[in-house]
Amino acid sequence: MSRAETSVDLMVIGAGLAGLGAALFAANRGLKVCLAGDTGGLDFHTGCLDLLGVHPMQEGRRRRDPWQGLRELAEACPQHPYAKLASDTIRQAFYEFTACLAQGGLLYQGHERRNLEVLTSAGTIKQTYRVPNTMWAGARVLQERLPTLLVDFRGMKEFNLIQAVEVQRDHWPGLRHLRLTLPDYMGDLHPEAMAWDLALAENRVKLAGRIREHLGDEQAVGLPGVLGVQGTVTIKAHLEELLGVKVFEIPTPPPAVAGLRIREAMEQALAALGVQLLLKRRVAAFEVLDTGFRFLVSTGGADHTIKAKAALLAGGRFMGKGLMADRLKIWEPLFGLPVYQPRSREDWHCSDFYDPRGHAVNRAGLEVDSKFRPLAESGKPAFENLFAAGTILAHQDWMRQKCGSGLALGTALAAVESFAGTL
Repeated sequence: MSRAETSVDLMVIGAGLAGLGAALFAANRGLKVCLAGDTGGLDFHTGCLDLLGVHPMQEGRRRRDPWQGLRELAEACPQHPYAKLASDTIRQAFYEFTACLAQGGLLYQGHERRNLEVLTSAGTIKQTYRVPNTMWAGARVLQERLPTLLVDFRGMKEFNLIQAVEVQRDHWPGLRHLRLTLPDYMGDLHPEAMAWDLALAENRVKLAGRIREHLGDEQAVGLPGVLGVQGTVTIKAHLEELLGVKVFEIPTPPPAVAGLRIREAMEQALAALGVQLLLKRRVAAFEVLDTGFRFLVSTGGADHTIKAKAALLAGGRFMGKGLMADRLKIWEPLFGLPVYQPRSREDWHCSDFYDPRGHAVNRAGLEVDSKFRPLAESGKPAFENLFAAGTILAHQDWMRQKCGSGLALGTALAAVESFAGTL
């Protein structure tokens, strides 16, 4: 690795929610940061920031007060990453992250002590802690069961609000469905393309005109998550003015505009904070130095060499390639760290796909100490200056527990503060 190199305090490996959060928290604390990784995982993000929606998981118990749920989870599952976090750390992580998004025009809202409920396109009710401004009215509309028109569009794949109306028919009699054909779109209608088009006021006027033709006594209109990539507050307010009713978004299946918004806002904010961004690039190799690490970031063209005092693994699980698996085992591909996992391949899954206990493979990951340093086989930190955060951590099932965002942000802040405390 004899090429010119950049020196930083912290190398963040992974550019999902945990990686972006870690880079932000480190930069906010005056650290020099480089972030490398693929942000593709954010394409699957609904835009909702979960804290804890379900506990105990095997009972499927939905939690109105996530903070009480966190206390009970820590007592029942002392190995869970949340059990290593103070409530104040999680609160601070949410505050810093949403404040950063707000500076980029992406406003988030919610309640301090309780979860929100939002309607999904499948008609189910999702528990979450913070939602973008574009979904906020939907929580109130759902709570009061106000007369509402749900609008979807011909050609938008895998987004059908007829099902939502059917599922909620007995609980929400004032819910009605409308499917529109938009002549400006031929064939498949891609949410991202429509979101960019709605940045133009003239397109919002045309859309509102089409909806208004079918609007009866409804007090709200629900739309797929296409109210712009940027300037969402302005777009939503304009549509409400044109329609004379509340407007809210319903999360779409991936690739979702909501995740693109987070990515755009965070990349701009991190660049402004001086973070070196090597996005859509992977760390190909590392070398241990007396003063930290040296990383080779492969770009397919001009490679980058980064010298760092410490590193933070935030590459997620299998989709983000933070973990890899074959038919026999699961492994961590960069540092070769041991991965907590079921002893045999037969124990990865339960015989019932919908077993309420979840599958053991979902809790595989890196075990860490109280400072979020990955452990070696000996039970001691593999490296004094290597940290990990997010869904790569063991002993959690973020999908079933509805805690992915809180897990990512809370552990990222704790890991950054652990490193900062050594400087």
